[in-house]
Amino acid sequence: MQKINKFKPWIHQLPFLVFILLLVVFPLAYTIYISFTNMSVYHWQNFHFVGGANYAKALFKLDSGFVPAVLRTLLWTAFNLALMLFLGFMIALALNAEGLNLKRVYKTLLIFPWAMPGYVSILLWRMGMFNTEFGFLNQIVKAFGLPPINFLSSNTNAFISCLVVNLWLGLPYMFTMIDAAIQSVDRSIYEGAKLDGASFWKMHFSITAPIILPILSPVIIMTAFTNFKQFDIVYLMTMQTGSKTGADINTIITYVYDKAFITSNYGFSAAITGLVSLIIIILYFAMQKITNKKKEVA
Repeated sequence: MQKINKFKPWIHQLPFLVFILLLVVFPLAYTIYISFTNMSVYHWQNFHFVGGANYAKALFKLDSGFVPAVLRTLLWTAFNLALMLFLGFMIALALNAEGLNLKRVYKTLLIFPWAMPGYVSILLWRMGMFNTEFGFLNQIVKAFGLPPINFLSSNTNAFISCLVVNLWLGLPYMFTMIDAAIQSVDRSIYEGAKLDGASFWKMHFSITAPIILPILSPVIIMTAFTNFKQFDIVYLMTMQTGSKTGADINTIITYVYDKAFITSNYGFSAAITGLVSLIIIILYFAMQKITNKKKEVA
């Protein structure tokens, strides 16, 4: 009877364990396995073991495109995170200004981009704002007698354009979280700071920001990884099949997609997936360490 009771919890958990095994463990193990093979559309049945050749190609072959994609992704993540934090903080401060009327209306309007389907928003920006012929921005440029701008054709312009769209989609979430954190701060702290002669900016950057930073650390980490794994904006804006713009701003995720589903090099793309997972784990522990230090200082 005791033996039955001992194994009873495992029996109850068996369906869940099987579910995890089939949907997580097996795909992960199989991805690692094929990363050491030459599996591709040309070697679908007769693929063979190639050792670490795929990893060596990604890391040490200059024309593989992996290292530039990683560096571009890190730059993309850093820019987006920094701008979202700064702009989200400034918007949240504005929404919490004393005497501001219709705060709920403003918050509702600012959250609207977040409520829209991302796919629709991205295509609206691409065709309605950035289009060379009839886009809204180029209509303004033409009104001043200037030549139209190819927002999505050159690498720099395309990167900035995708950055703008990502901010449009991501800022509502960030300023909502910051707004909630600011409202949790004890107002008596500000009264003491005013008596000491602290200015508005010094009060919020020296008091508000350090206080809410520990509260926002999970949000910051999640936002960083969301941007690192960003796919839809870069793909739909510049790489969509049948309407490529010519800009080469592959992030690491669009790079994996290209190798897996365009060139059908499954072994190589599996190796890239493994390297991306390793990078994400390293970044996670690094950001955890940084945020923990900030909490200790706070």
